Amino acid sequence: MIESSPLPGDPTTLRLRIAYTDELSDTPDADTLERWDVMILHRHRLHLGHRCPAAPSECVAEDCPAQSVDDITVGSMTFFRVHLDRGRNAFAALEEESEDLAEIAQALLDPLTGYYTDEVSELLEYSGSALLIMDRVALDEAWRGHGLGVSLACEAIFRLMPGCRAVACSPGVSDLSAHRLRNRSEWDRVTARIARGWEEIGFLSYRDNVYVLSPTSLELEEQRARQRRKLAELGAVWAAERVCPPPPREDP
Repeated sequence: MIESSPLPGDPTTLRLRIAYTDELSDTPDADTLERWDVMILHRHRLHLGHRCPAAPSECVAEDCPAQSVDDITVGSMTFFRVHLDRGRNAFAALEEESEDLAEIAQALLDPLTGYYTDEVSELLEYSGSALLIMDRVALDEAWRGHGLGVSLACEAIFRLMPGCRAVACSPGVSDLSAHRLRNRSEWDRVTARIARGWEEIGFLSYRDNVYVLSPTSLELEEQRARQRRKLAELGAVWAAERVCPPPPREDP
């Protein structure tokens, strides 16, 4: 099993920037599919030595004019808000968009009407007519292995789910660049861990590899508070390690 590496920065200074770009296009899908892009940003301080009035080794003031705050992108998420009651047939629109979205459409929607199947409608309380799909969650490799993706996705879902009857995802590995994932057992371990993460915030396995979450679930709200506490604890651990860094691991 691969051990998690220390975090490269304070996780409590992570931020989300959620954006929808309206291309003002008059296409059949424009009123049906809304793509929402989420940037995961890390806010960190830089000390610009050439601006510091003191020697770099002697400067400890937080209000030093050489201190600069900057946001760097350390990951991203992609969501689709699918409007089932306007535009074209949502089932067809999702099928044309991508294979992953087609998989979700086939599990949840009626091909003829583009609306939820009777089974899904009975399963979920009414809280709106739209469908929110969590299509992709990716973090830079240095930030992985600490459950941050789940915590951050939970926050994004809360911002985007109003007016939706269901939130859906299809758990899987979005970054195929890691050499270790070429090993089948490691691949299975990572994908199973991803699925457990989504189950942790209330997603339930529905059919095949499609997971569904009800926006009315009390568990979701409880888990959001839990994820925030977890983030604060990770931040405390990171701060403690900065004061007393752990000894370097010896190579076997």
